[in-house]
Amino acid sequence: MSTFLRRHWLLLLLLAGGVALRVVTWLAYQPALLYIDTFRYLGNLEELRPTDLNPLGYTLLLKFLLEFGGFAWVQAVQHLVGILLALALYRLTMRYTDRGWLAAIVAAPVLVDAYQLQIEANLMSEILFQALLVGMLWALLSRGELTWKRAALAGALLAAAVLTRTIGLVVAVPFGLFLLFAFGGLKTWKTRAGRRHVAGRTLAGLAGVVLVLFGYMSYYAVHAGQFGLTGATNNVLYGRTATFADCSKLPDDEGLRLMCPEEPLDERQSVDYYTHFQYGSADWPEEPLPDERDKATLARQFSYWVILHQPLDLIGEVLYDFGKNFVPVKETFHNDVPAERWHFQSHYPYHDVGTETPQVYQAWTLAYDDELPHADRALASFMRDYQQNGGYTWGPLLAVFLLLGILGAVGVGKARRSPLRSGAFLGTGSALIILAGSSAFEFSWRYQLPALVLLPIGGVLGLAAMFGMGKKPAGSGRRPKMDDYPDDVDTAAVSEFRSRYGEAPLSPLVVVIAAYNEAKGITPVLQNMPTHCGDIPVSTLVVVDGATDGTAEIAREAGAYVCEAPKNRGQGGALRLGYHLANECGADWVVTTDADGQYDNNELPMLMKPLLDGTADFVTGSRRLGSGKYDSSVRWLGVRVFAWLASILTMQKITDTSFGFRAMPADLGASVTLREPQYQASELLLGVMAKGARVLEVPMTMELRNNGASKKGGSIKYGANYSRVMLGTWLREYVLRGGKRRPYVRRTAPQTDERKPA
Repeated sequence: MSTFLRRHWLLLLLLAGGVALRVVTWLAYQPALLYIDTFRYLGNLEELRPTDLNPLGYTLLLKFLLEFGGFAWVQAVQHLVGILLALALYRLTMRYTDRGWLAAIVAAPVLVDAYQLQIEANLMSEILFQALLVGMLWALLSRGELTWKRAALAGALLAAAVLTRTIGLVVAVPFGLFLLFAFGGLKTWKTRAGRRHVAGRTLAGLAGVVLVLFGYMSYYAVHAGQFGLTGATNNVLYGRTATFADCSKLPDDEGLRLMCPEEPLDERQSVDYYTHFQYGSADWPEEPLPDERDKATLARQFSYWVILHQPLDLIGEVLYDFGKNFVPVKETFHNDVPAERWHFQSHYPYHDVGTETPQVYQAWTLAYDDELPHADRALASFMRDYQQNGGYTWGPLLAVFLLLGILGAVGVGKARRSPLRSGAFLGTGSALIILAGSSAFEFSWRYQLPALVLLPIGGVLGLAAMFGMGKKPAGSGRRPKMDDYPDDVDTAAVSEFRSRYGEAPLSPLVVVIAAYNEAKGITPVLQNMPTHCGDIPVSTLVVVDGATDGTAEIAREAGAYVCEAPKNRGQGGALRLGYHLANECGADWVVTTDADGQYDNNELPMLMKPLLDGTADFVTGSRRLGSGKYDSSVRWLGVRVFAWLASILTMQKITDTSFGFRAMPADLGASVTLREPQYQASELLLGVMAKGARVLEVPMTMELRNNGASKKGGSIKYGANYSRVMLGTWLREYVLRGGKRRPYVRRTAPQTDERKPA
């Protein structure tokens, strides 16, 4: 459980906030929020006419849900779907990266964005549209080979999204490109087997789309006498072109001129006005049509003529509307759908649906929930304040997601050979074309909502692809944090040690050495280890961290106690095991040194003196106070930078945070929380300081390794990971646990006759 919490803590915090906000929203607006489109869905529940303005996807879902409850029930289900969408996106991201914080970024907009919460409270199609898009992502991006069955399922889900909101049709472009080139790119076309596999999945995916759409279009043809998806095509296209059409350039066609708005260009109304109130009015046009062409035909011909003869004007309008998606503040632009429609109100909002709007609202809610629509003013005001004061996804952040997704998709940095590149393309490409497609008709903040489930995952996968933060194969990459002591590896190692040496074989002073494949260099280190420090006997405990080169046998021959971990975990895991084993075996003091001969064992008395004098609780050497050699100028700089950072964080002067020759009471080392398998020096140092231990640095010597190379990676990688561990430890020990509240008090170890030197 502790491992689960450490790995997913950020998601759990966001999840708690998302659930709480949804509960407040549900209680604030009862039985649900009803928008203008809602009544179109409700009015088609029985007849299921495919020729209405909206396709039947959401109408069918609404009809099904209303069999089990009223509007309040539907609102609750939609809020639950919102939570499940966030969890699905989180889990999908975690299939490609081990970094839970990246996956939490993907889930955050869906969990806590106020516009998302508001649309879930509305009986509207957006939440179903989002769910179908996420389902398509899951079918295509799940781990393992993309089979034709998964491609067909993804195609069917995409078709269902189109039948929920027709703008989903534009996603067929990135969908098809993904099937053709994902997971291998053009390389998959170079072999016969690759071409066969790509052709199979592409045909299956397209078949999934076509079969579902053809079935629906056949149903449409039964009602309308011709194939189609919705009756919205003519009026929406007309509404867009009417806003910028130059009537003076129209041909000498009385029918087309009748379609052109009377207002001058700089006084034109909104797309919404020309779509619904002008074209949608049965009384328009007021003048009789000049020939046998009907209104729909004239509107279509007018729209096509304007698009063909004013393409730059159309592109300018679309780009302007597209750019609105990324502004910092969600406001109402000139002639746009009012942003207030998507804002929480402190009262129950009624949208204009005719001369008897209140009566229409009340009739529907009484029919399904036996109550009038109402709002809890206190809770509604809270949600409005939350939304108005930044409780939404910032537009520039969406732009960052878009940029990262594009860079990852085109192969910048390490993305060129990363499997995450395909996922970045699918998420970003789908979001980009939906936003652009929506802007081609009409801008509304409501139409931005699909981007909340697509842009973040596209951007995060792009970021992870570029910087190599994808999930690594077993045994490679950054090691996961360890469970609390003792885990399975610790238990097995201690059991083997006790069966070999007994219960308390160690001396009062134990030198712990972590060793992994150090057979070539450990012998001189052990031979030069003193057997006494003054009058105190010294035992040497070598913790062999899953070595495969005979390190354990060589250490035993040199007279050391050896504890063998059955699995390689890293230096941090080996040292933690050594601290606890020494403490359990009755040691009073623990000293650590490395197996590569970098430290002078003859300096042991100087290291122990402050402990024995009682002037310090933790003593560590410092190459800056003494002398040290560096294998690169970057490491020389890193020692100083990390010392400065540790000094700032702990408010105590530190000169060297990573010196491996250190001494402490045995119970102190065993009491510190240690979970880092590598880069553990700062975790130990900040851990003991947080416990109130008196830390003292003494001048000492550090040489270069006598054998092999560091297993901690290059200088840049080492620095990045060391910073991560230091900051993470400070946050855990000083911020979350409130470290250094009382001084460390050493436990007095009982003396036994069983302890003897090795």
